[in-house]
Amino acid sequence: MRDIVVVGSLNVDICVQAEHIPQPGETVRAGGLGIGPGGKGLNQALAARRLGARVHMVGRVGEDRFAEVPERALQQAGVDASYVRRVSDHHTGTALVVVDASSGENAIVVAGGANHQLLPRDVRDAVAAFRASGVLLVQLELELETVEAALDLARENALVTLLDPAPVLQLSDTLLRKVDILTPNASEAERLTEIRVRDPESAAEAGSRLRERTGGNVLVTLGAAGCIWVWPTGFEHVSAPRVDALDTTGAGDAFNAGLAVGLARGESIARALRRAVRAGAAATQRSGAASAMPTPEQLDALPDGS
Repeated sequence: MRDIVVVGSLNVDICVQAEHIPQPGETVRAGGLGIGPGGKGLNQALAARRLGARVHMVGRVGEDRFAEVPERALQQAGVDASYVRRVSDHHTGTALVVVDASSGENAIVVAGGANHQLLPRDVRDAVAAFRASGVLLVQLELELETVEAALDLARENALVTLLDPAPVLQLSDTLLRKVDILTPNASEAERLTEIRVRDPESAAEAGSRLRERTGGNVLVTLGAAGCIWVWPTGFEHVSAPRVDALDTTGAGDAFNAGLAVGLARGESIARALRRAVRAGAAATQRSGAASAMPTPEQLDALPDGS
């Protein structure tokens, strides 16, 4: 099994559960306050490690008390944090998360802070981690030039490249052509294509449009409905296990990590996808993001896909 290198964000998540997600100008009562590690990069690194991969994390935190939260989480999980550094004059990335207590859906606002100080040269300094790995996981909570540097270094070292396009930004065809597997959720696919994604058929249409730009595989995730896998000559709807979601905050990160672990083991995309949808479903069974990343035992305990 090859290693996985994650280039991404390291945050502190401040989470509350509310009776519903507030509308503009509305104040809503909340119960329960949670403060813990987060950031899409850290979540994916922890999830991949819990699922059995050796993982290298490349990222930045601030020179503040919050930095200890993601640093400790990486250390306790056994993730290689040799390429995680503190930067002065910038706060550790912070996410404010509101979870709808009735549905498990969430709304998130992120102040990136030190994450934006991860520069292309910092990625290149981590070349040893890339050489040891078979898969790159990268997201968009970094500067785009840093994302592109990670994709370039991965290509130079023959890694499979996975891009989770969140938070969604308009991306150039030049960047997208460096991505082997693009994993937007339904709303991100809408933003990237201007195609309304409301069901598997419209997801396949949006995925096909994106595949024309990437030249690779596109996976449009649909939450409880699983995902649509679009490849050069067709598409497939992959179902997810039926579960009662408690909190969907980290589901996408668990999905990406599950996919990366399968690919690092040398599995086909078709087989790795089965693990990915199970990982995403398992992550909804616990509150929080990093703390909800699943273990293999939790995946095995889930029912079969619907």
